[in-house]
Amino acid sequence: MAVSSLSFSSAATLSRRLNLPLKPSCSTRTIIALSKDVSIAEERSGNCKRRSLLIGVGASSLLPTKLLLAQEKPPNYDEFVDLEDGYSYYYPSDWREFDFRGHDSAFKDRYLQLQNVRLSFIPTAKTDIHDMGPIEKVVANLVRHVYSTPTQVPDVFDMQERTTDGKNYYTFEYTLTSPNFSRAAFATIAVGNGRYYTLIVGANERRWRRVRNQLKVVADSFKVLDI
Repeated sequence: MAVSSLSFSSAATLSRRLNLPLKPSCSTRTIIALSKDVSIAEERSGNCKRRSLLIGVGASSLLPTKLLLAQEKPPNYDEFVDLEDGYSYYYPSDWREFDFRGHDSAFKDRYLQLQNVRLSFIPTAKTDIHDMGPIEKVVANLVRHVYSTPTQVPDVFDMQERTTDGKNYYTFEYTLTSPNFSRAAFATIAVGNGRYYTLIVGANERRWRRVRNQLKVVADSFKVLDI
């Protein structure tokens, strides 16, 4: 769980529609994911070995002292914490972990696989997301040239900046429309630990109105932890 509570000291919302993934290397790490059960599982994928701890109530003795100070998570969400790679976020409790190529972690709805969250990071010499540029410029470039393909029409509907525990984040809502399919998503990006982190949580656009608020909780919960 996160080391300290969320504090939204800056939440300047920029509502503007613009016409407008990053592939980390696999590494050995220790992960703490909060759920109602307690279990330990180990798996290997190529040269990557992952050890996951599912820690529930009554297992607090296994957690570092700082982790016990975190805020209570919202109902119907679990928290994924990767202390080695330095990040955490909430995800709906009924989602299941899965392997998403090129990403460090990912969870999806058990029935609707396109409804999912995934996180990736790449090395960077930057020390803050503001070093990447103003939010309008950064978001437009990402959605037009990184997230979309030549056959997709990208649109951005909302952009927000926030500061949590002294770290800055950009969060934005966008859609990618293809001739036969459209997807809507939130993305939250941040810089820390010499890494450029990207969290994307989304769904089929036809379901977006139903799940938008639920998925916004995931996007807003993303935190970079010091390592």
